Amino acid sequence: MMGSAMAERLLNAGYTIKVHTRTKSKAKSLLDAGAIWAGSPAEAADNTDICCSIVSLPKDVEQVHLGPEGTLAAAAKPKILIDMTTSSPGLAERLATRAEKCGCLSIDAPVSGGDIGAREGRLSIMIGGAKEAVADAQTMFEHLGSTIIHHGGPGAGQRAKLVNQILVAGGMLGLAEALAFSERSGLEYDRVLASVSAGAAGSWAVEHLAPRVAKGDFAPGFFVAHLRKDLGLVLEAGTELGLPLPAMKLAFQAYHALSEGGMASHGTQALAGVAAGKLGEVPGFSPLHS
Repeated sequence: MMGSAMAERLLNAGYTIKVHTRTKSKAKSLLDAGAIWAGSPAEAADNTDICCSIVSLPKDVEQVHLGPEGTLAAAAKPKILIDMTTSSPGLAERLATRAEKCGCLSIDAPVSGGDIGAREGRLSIMIGGAKEAVADAQTMFEHLGSTIIHHGGPGAGQRAKLVNQILVAGGMLGLAEALAFSERSGLEYDRVLASVSAGAAGSWAVEHLAPRVAKGDFAPGFFVAHLRKDLGLVLEAGTELGLPLPAMKLAFQAYHALSEGGMASHGTQALAGVAAGKLGEVPGFSPLHS
């Protein structure tokens, strides 16, 4: 959803790009535009100034960087390794330690802004890692994002991204119940959204996702399955910090129910669609809609 658009922006900016993905056909547009195909993560990383990854799950991050054909197995290690996946802070710290032993620097730089932000170079990039590595990668970051903030050492970027996901998920819970309330009250979505978006209730989700729900558009800008994964990371980190995070437990239950109910590949706005009765019943969805 995002990596291809990000790589395309770097190609258009004049960077020489090597790409690898598990499904080569997904890289066709990049290869047609001049990217070089690499047969493995190690081949992609070999003798590069900067090697970036953006994948789905922490286990994918481990495979891509620490596996037998991972980036740190490259013959000539990359100078800087940047993982832009939303992943575990602990894994980011471990990756930084392994990278340092291999003579390179590692940055965790998860992003927010979805498919639109990736295409338009307006991502928010949350960064953890050594200052010198972040400074060296700054120009590249500026081609991808409009908000670029260094939060501290390894893992700090991932922790900042989990704050982002807490706010996203909390907002989606409110949006889901608000649209369900509107539906049951017989109100017209367009009029309600025009009223609330101009005041204190306005938000990115209200502006961009609520109209999609009203139109029955549940195509992904960000997958249900990926937010479920991120909320699992939030709860894991919350446990480590001694925070119960009850609202996030509710959000995780809801997104888990959607994933198990066949909606893993829908956009995150599917939560509001089900709550408002636009997507049918989903077993296990009782926390929001019964």
